[in-house]
Amino acid sequence: MSGHSKWATTHRQKELVDAKRGAIFTKLANVISIAAKNGGDPAGNPSLRAAIDRARAASMPKDNIERAIKKGTGELGGDQIEELYYEGIGPAGIQVIVKCVTDNRNRSASTIRHTFTKNGGSFGAVMWNFEQAGVVMIANSELGAKNLAIADLELDLIDNGASDTVVAEEGLTIYTALSDFQKMQDFLKSKGLATESAEVECVAKEKTKVSAADQEKCDKFLEELEDNEDVSTYYTNLAD
Repeated sequence: MSGHSKWATTHRQKELVDAKRGAIFTKLANVISIAAKNGGDPAGNPSLRAAIDRARAASMPKDNIERAIKKGTGELGGDQIEELYYEGIGPAGIQVIVKCVTDNRNRSASTIRHTFTKNGGSFGAVMWNFEQAGVVMIANSELGAKNLAIADLELDLIDNGASDTVVAEEGLTIYTALSDFQKMQDFLKSKGLATESAEVECVAKEKTKVSAADQEKCDKFLEELEDNEDVSTYYTNLAD
């Protein structure tokens, strides 16, 4: 499995919370502020609810969360937070979409471009190979705690909007159309299943495998993106 499979990336982001808590809180606050632009009530704003859940999972203080919401709704002053996307080709020709949440678009563009260039890549159009989908991850440990096997859920997952499921060593990844994303989350909640993550993501239609040597280059590149304070997340067409 690649060093930067979806599961590996999720685990590394959780580890970074402890190692670089302040930087992670800044990223999470920016994501909350962006989501809050569409309404400050999480009950009526699924994106905001998901962002708050991520912040709570990272032990972000309640005051920080409330301040980020107010910043997004305009109740607080300060620099305008923007959501920006950069597309490009990374090491070994992999396609990458980088999502930034930032108060300085010039800084973001400069640092992201530099990361691509220093790793042998460049900006370029790749969005054509990606589509938005709901992506929900459930760890095997969670299924085990509820005494459920993946096979036991298969038909119910399909009935509740799963367009695809991928079983990995770490657990189950469920893909849904955007219209079925909330329905799937509600179903899993009714089963008492906690998720590792549940987000709307850009999913590659066609994926690519790379050699072990190229995988190391890709991992280094993606880790540099993760360490950038403006990068909220990224998507690639790397096959697991």
